Amino acid sequence: MKIRVGFGYDVHQLADGYKLWLGGVCIEHHKGSVGHSDGDVLIHSICDAMLGAANLRDIGIHFPDTDNTLKGIDSKIILKRTNELIKSKGYHIGNIDSTICLQKPKIKDIIPEMQRVLADVLEIPLDDISIKATTTEHLGFVGKEEGISAYAVVLISKDE
Repeated sequence: MKIRVGFGYDVHQLADGYKLWLGGVCIEHHKGSVGHSDGDVLIHSICDAMLGAANLRDIGIHFPDTDNTLKGIDSKIILKRTNELIKSKGYHIGNIDSTICLQKPKIKDIIPEMQRVLADVLEIPLDDISIKATTTEHLGFVGKEEGISAYAVVLISKDE
């Protein structure tokens, strides 16, 4: 069995007038993520980790922000297509570990719903998806509520 690990990171500006999508769930908040797609930093970081693990470069190569057909796209579609890309190379997800960095809103009660959504899209067990959240103690762009970031590590494997 061949196993590989990938790391992903994403960041988006937060602004009034946008929706806040995290892990495929729309969260009630007065600010949302600015992006070419729906701005879901968690899904984008997971996609980058998946692509990196499979040596398929990054999300910007496969889903460029210069492609107008992707304007406003639901990031769950990007995640599904990313999963198809790694499957085309014979890989499947072993597990995902991720961290969302945001000052507000508090999302601990929404994490189980995010896990369910991601598990459904990726067709993997709920127990294979870890999502954590943290603040930056009011420091930097996250602490000042100017932006949001997410990190992800993904283990993939295939039988040889």
